[in-house]
Amino acid sequence: MEFKRFLMDGPVEIIPRRLGDARGYFFESYSYRIFAENGISTEFVQDNQSVSQRGVLRGLHFQKPPYAQAKLVRVAAGRALDIAVDIRKNSPTYGQHIACELDADKNNMFFIPEGFAHGFAALTDNTIFLYKCSHYYNPAAEGGLLWNDPALDINWNLTDPILSPKDLILPRLQDLDSGF
Repeated sequence: MEFKRFLMDGPVEIIPRRLGDARGYFFESYSYRIFAENGISTEFVQDNQSVSQRGVLRGLHFQKPPYAQAKLVRVAAGRALDIAVDIRKNSPTYGQHIACELDADKNNMFFIPEGFAHGFAALTDNTIFLYKCSHYYNPAAEGGLLWNDPALDINWNLTDPILSPKDLILPRLQDLDSGF
């Protein structure tokens, strides 16, 4: 596995070694030992899956401490633009984001630590999105950030995204109380 670091501290793109032949392919999608050897010793307790049509935008979401979640995300089918926004108040990169395109043909993954809001846009129909979470979902700890807040300057590469009613009314960065 290749662990690709970004200029922003925390998020990591992981590209697994894929073995293939005429029968198909195999890759190891997660190994606690290998991740820990590469600085990611997060223990995951919950796996989630969603299916989205092209143009669906989900996020930006997070859970407040003490229920904050680190996530390991990937797509099993299709492609998605994945975004992580730093919401750690004392961070030198507060309010900045990282974009990582997830592609089922590449099998790449994106690790998002606690202290980041997370969202994604489905770039193909029937995008199957998988994510491991470090804490169980807790509705009382739910938080979010408005996907199109001008202060975030995120290019989602969508002209008319499809959003949930909840995601349309999330706060802007200037009004955010994330707890981090």
